[in-house]
Amino acid sequence: MTDDLLARHRAVLPSWMPLNYAEPIELVSGSGRRVTDAQGRSYLDFFGGVLTNMIGYDIPEIREAVERQLATGIVHTSTLYLIRQQVELAEKIAQRSGIPDARVFFTNSGTEANEAALLVATNHRRSHQVLAVRNSYHGRSYAAMGVTGTRTWSASGLNPLQVAWLHSGDRVRGLLARLSPDEQVDAAVEDLREVLATQTAGDVAALIAEPIQGVGGFVHPPDGLFAGWKKVLDEHGILFIADEVQTGWGRTGEHFWGYQAHGVTPDLLTFAKGIGNGFALAGVVGRAEVLESVAAISFSTFGGNPISTAAGNAVLDYLLEHDLQANAARVGAILADGLRSAVGGLDCVAEVRGKGLMLGVEFVRSGTSEPDPVLTNRVFEAAREGGLLAGKGGLHGNVLRMGPPLTLTEAEAREGLAILVDAIRSCAGVAA
Repeated sequence: MTDDLLARHRAVLPSWMPLNYAEPIELVSGSGRRVTDAQGRSYLDFFGGVLTNMIGYDIPEIREAVERQLATGIVHTSTLYLIRQQVELAEKIAQRSGIPDARVFFTNSGTEANEAALLVATNHRRSHQVLAVRNSYHGRSYAAMGVTGTRTWSASGLNPLQVAWLHSGDRVRGLLARLSPDEQVDAAVEDLREVLATQTAGDVAALIAEPIQGVGGFVHPPDGLFAGWKKVLDEHGILFIADEVQTGWGRTGEHFWGYQAHGVTPDLLTFAKGIGNGFALAGVVGRAEVLESVAAISFSTFGGNPISTAAGNAVLDYLLEHDLQANAARVGAILADGLRSAVGGLDCVAEVRGKGLMLGVEFVRSGTSEPDPVLTNRVFEAAREGGLLAGKGGLHGNVLRMGPPLTLTEAEAREGLAILVDAIRSCAGVAA
């Protein structure tokens, strides 16, 4: 990135829009899992536009699908007209959602999808009380920000919802961290019952939760926690919203949706990011009786437009035809096992966690559980110097996040692993 472009960026864009790296880079081309910056430097991309370029870059099947739609001359019609690509994609997503008698409403982003889910749930239950999870992130709009449990991303204390907070699955710090998985589930369910009895009027609309917390640093609870929660929710008629914006489409390797690790079916499911592979595409799926709980006319001008849904159909078809869920499990294991073996025992590494191709490394001050965002940033910069792009996150900014395209090869996983291990060990002062 040229100094001139950086100066122009700072002159016209708000300061609260962060740029990665001490010397921000401009990405000008990409192919497969690799991108090239304006200086001609190539990188292996382990963050995929924040888990959005799920299939990778310059994929012929996706490009050709978009070009076919462009060739018709129709880029936008609005949903006041029938859109064949939208209907076809909705049919596929409804069938894959696991939700019976499902309906799909398309939006442009995960924020909008979560906002729509909250609108539907509060209308259905005639209540603005919502349960959310600490350390969560659900978007930057009014209600979505109101259920975001990460102060760094809460740009306003104003909230249209009455929110009660549940404990996260953090296993490094917090009240539940020192418990075994079974004990943690029991304690979390007990906490839910107490929260309902003490912090609500009883008629709660919904619980919204991420199976793996994205911005929260890929923190996730023990499998089965959602089942324990849902048993309590069902006793009260409370809806369950699974935020699958980052965990969906087989990224965890184990399942197509993150919620499936818990043996439950949500009432509403939100999706975004990877399904468009860079094109703006998101939405909410829900049981018909729930999703129909909108008393007035509503639509999304650009949501599910012909271009984005042409891309979405091609992405979903490619993902299923190439069994990328299985690839995420196989290649993700190379990364997870390699990281745990090479750096998991270091005093500065609190945890290597995640599932499939959704992995995080949490850094702490040696021998403590005190977050170390300074070391995290050094590793982040060193990985880029080594030719690898990653992400950062966590409540304290001390987690290195990896969400590569699901098409990542075994050779690329080992290549990236070597760069990461070298960056971590060198920044931690460990001899090679």
